[in-house]
Amino acid sequence: MNNNILSVRELTESDIPFLINYWLSADADFLAGMGADIAKLPARQDWEKMLAKQLTQSYKEKESYCIIWLSNNEPVGHSNVNKIKFGEEAYMHLHLWKADKRQKGIGARFVKMTLPYFFDNLLLKKLYCEPYALNPAPNKTVEKIGFTFIKEHISVPGSLNFEQLTKLWELSYDDFKQLK
Repeated sequence: MNNNILSVRELTESDIPFLINYWLSADADFLAGMGADIAKLPARQDWEKMLAKQLTQSYKEKESYCIIWLSNNEPVGHSNVNKIKFGEEAYMHLHLWKADKRQKGIGARFVKMTLPYFFDNLLLKKLYCEPYALNPAPNKTVEKIGFTFIKEHISVPGSLNFEQLTKLWELSYDDFKQLK
């Protein structure tokens, strides 16, 4: 019997330390495996300011928008979007903080619960995800959900990333509405 109750919600002030600790306590190999460069991580105070700012902004003003993933009401990960063009598009990132929650198929369930926040609150027409090509987990997750593969190319997909081979995936609003 599975007693794992999954839920999602918008970032709150109490989530900020968990999110920052996920990044700042990760070792260089773990970060490199997802395409992140440890040298590009902001200082704790800078991260706190950025996340606190997100809490005060309207959807239209947001530069980043974070949804917290919970298992039995415990924060275990997050998904965020950046490169937001309100009413048009954004780029999604996926992170399960707890190693014991990974590779259990719950990432896809969390993403499906997260998508309405991104599409409905940001009025998106398209949502992209551009994971490191050598990181199989997010690529399998978005494919399983129904994102369309667009291309594989060299990119720097975010401010924390090094130049890398990425896979670009897209989910249109119409395809989002068809998801079960």
